Amino acid sequence: MTRHTLTRRQLVATGLLLGAGLPALAQAAPLRIGFQKGSINLVLLKSLGLLDKHLPGVPVSWIEFPAGPQLLEALAVGSVDFGGVGDSPPVFAQAAGKPLWYVGAEPPKPLTSALLARPAAGLKTLADLKGRRVALQKGSSAHYLLVQAVRRGGLQWRDIQPVYLPPADARAAFEKGAVDAWAIWDPYYAAAEIGGNVQVLATSQGLTANHSFFLASQPLTQREPVLKALFAALTETDRWLHANKKEAAQRFADFSGLGLATVHRVIERRNPAPVAPLTPAVVAEQQKVADAFAELGLIPQRIRVADIVWQPGGATLAAR
Repeated sequence: MTRHTLTRRQLVATGLLLGAGLPALAQAAPLRIGFQKGSINLVLLKSLGLLDKHLPGVPVSWIEFPAGPQLLEALAVGSVDFGGVGDSPPVFAQAAGKPLWYVGAEPPKPLTSALLARPAAGLKTLADLKGRRVALQKGSSAHYLLVQAVRRGGLQWRDIQPVYLPPADARAAFEKGAVDAWAIWDPYYAAAEIGGNVQVLATSQGLTANHSFFLASQPLTQREPVLKALFAALTETDRWLHANKKEAAQRFADFSGLGLATVHRVIERRNPAPVAPLTPAVVAEQQKVADAFAELGLIPQRIRVADIVWQPGGATLAAR
């Protein structure tokens, strides 16, 4: 038996193990997944090892980022293949011409982000934000939450003083009194709440849809079986989380270093989150995010979200 024949048989065997629709050669390339501390389903997917079941034999590496903008920058330059972010980072990335694609989305989670105020700052309503310093991660989902909160308060963006800081630095500035308010998402939001001495001025409820999106590199959009396997694994992980909240909380606490009380608060606020390709309704909601940033001049040009929305079969939503 020649080495060539043996190799072909090995590949066929591997293909059978991978199952229908997952050709061995298509799966051989490593998969690099970007995630954030708040990406609880990605964190649990890693912890539970479910990708080994859905993508057997595929080498996977996991890379943590402090927020969505940093993750998408890495994806755009080819350092990661797939990652999860909030609603605003893809808008800023698309406006900057970054090569990436929306491939999946979770349902809205309106209670998982909030605009927090220091009680000593004396803020009672959103209108009281006028002239105040507000910390946020530029280009994050908190950015759009703050845009909408300012509008709801009857103010203009120029009426506030945004202070752009990553989450850890923003919390330090908030606690020291260097800023009056802080727009933030879980688990940082939950940690601040559990820590005490914060006032919730508003959550995303009634202000933003607060979708979570999964973005991929152009090469990964050519590997549809991999994307479908990722969606199935994430959806299975989410079902496991809701059926095993105590164990899920402990696993997430062990990974993140957060206290169990904080993690339980994060899980309490999460509704079921199966992952699926973007629907026209989700794209329309995301277009509102893009339009709001364009109207304020916070992105350099208007964009059409549908232009970078991947759909099964290799089509884009824009072409349908």
